[in-house]
Amino acid sequence: MITGELKSKIDRVWDAFWSGGISNPLEVIEQITYLLFIRRLDDLQTLAEKKANRTGEPIENPIFKPGQADLRWSRFKDADPAVMYKVVGEQVFPFLQGLGGDGSTYSQHMKDARFTIPTPALLSRVVDMLDDVPMQDRDTNGDLYEYMLSKIATAGQNGQFRTPRHIIQLMVEMAAPSPQDEIVDPAAGTCGFLVSAAEYVRREHPSVMTDAKQRRHFHHSMFHGYDFDSTMLRIGSMNMLLHGVENPDVRYRDSLSEGAAGDEGEFSLCLANPPFAGSLDYESTSKDLQKVVKTKKTELLFLALFLRLLRPGGKAAVIVPDGVLFGSSKAHQTLRKILVEDQKLDAVVKLPSGVFRPYAGVSTAILLFTKTNSGGTDHVWFYDVQADGLSLDDKRTQLVPADQFGPVPRDEHGEQVAFDLTLHEKNNLPDVLARWTERDGDERKRERTEQSFCVPKADIAAQDYDLSLNRYKEVVHDEIEHRPPLEIIADLEKLEGEIAQGLADLKAMLQ
Repeated sequence: MITGELKSKIDRVWDAFWSGGISNPLEVIEQITYLLFIRRLDDLQTLAEKKANRTGEPIENPIFKPGQADLRWSRFKDADPAVMYKVVGEQVFPFLQGLGGDGSTYSQHMKDARFTIPTPALLSRVVDMLDDVPMQDRDTNGDLYEYMLSKIATAGQNGQFRTPRHIIQLMVEMAAPSPQDEIVDPAAGTCGFLVSAAEYVRREHPSVMTDAKQRRHFHHSMFHGYDFDSTMLRIGSMNMLLHGVENPDVRYRDSLSEGAAGDEGEFSLCLANPPFAGSLDYESTSKDLQKVVKTKKTELLFLALFLRLLRPGGKAAVIVPDGVLFGSSKAHQTLRKILVEDQKLDAVVKLPSGVFRPYAGVSTAILLFTKTNSGGTDHVWFYDVQADGLSLDDKRTQLVPADQFGPVPRDEHGEQVAFDLTLHEKNNLPDVLARWTERDGDERKRERTEQSFCVPKADIAAQDYDLSLNRYKEVVHDEIEHRPPLEIIADLEKLEGEIAQGLADLKAMLQ
């Protein structure tokens, strides 16, 4: 958790950006990202210098060459604001742009770096704020960046880049990534899914940091994120860096285009909430995806892409709009039939329609499936999430204490705590996780009137592979008291007599 003092400092810097004329929150984060990267380069050079002093060997691959000392964070951070502004704008940013030679994710994304901070005073404030962040503390600088990213969610049109963190955590907990996984998000945005997966693996599999082979895989080949927005790539790759992943595969790619071929069957886990923009034109869409399902609809094309990217045995936890579950077009039905008959559809978790407010009121669901290419769906587990711990209006106010929020309640130190069952009506997510683990056990016995239940494959096939929860959920009606007709008539006659007597009494009083 970042402290209130650091939070208020970020808020003040944010306000200064806005008053300085930078009103796009993505641009604010982008400028802060560049500065964080510059500070990281200085830290790496300092480490290399310490190693060289210890061993007596020259520095291997120095980042800053002789004569470039003034470009280092530790040098310019204490300079007069006007001097600092000139050095950063005229020397540091051109240096960043020419840095792409080392082949790392970060240097590739920094080659388009533009310096747009408008005044020396603002730059000085931002540098002071970032200098207070202990960069060696992965939790602190990760939380700092998460807090800044949360500001995108309040920014209207840019909110589509961010899936709520607690929904991401639910999906990652259900998918349970392992140290051997190859994880992909083909619509990575700010890399929220990949960051959450990395945190899960670190926490649940500590060997990933002690075993040399696992550690190398974790830092260099476990995480893959694609996006076609270069700003998002910069922000996403920095998010991964600040959460302790050294060199993830985060790169430019239009995942649905013809040029995105080549990764078929490469991945063991897909986590995604892709954009559902409506329709693409046939010419730009991958022909391989069109072979799976002939459509222009992005939500269906992305589902086909997930299946294509996964290797046999690979799993997916992805968000889809409700229309995917019940759409009546041939493409909709074909894709649902593929999931049920040719692959193993594990679960449909219906989310409340307010989850993506304030910037979208669309109803969505989480689909969980396993690629088998040989069927395997026996039954499908459904859960009707009615509360996620926040109000479902545009304000999205937190309704439960901080240590009872999210799918796995934790205290301020990150330790898991018991969930208070009296809060279930306000936060269903811990129950989703608990019941998910029982989907092949006790959940099979639950009635379809309950919040979660299982539906046999045959029932789904009989409904043209409709996957909407309401198609199978049974509603409990209040019991109506049944009485003999003559008894009811006698009561009505008695009531009629009482009314007549009341009218007579009223008439007498008036006379």
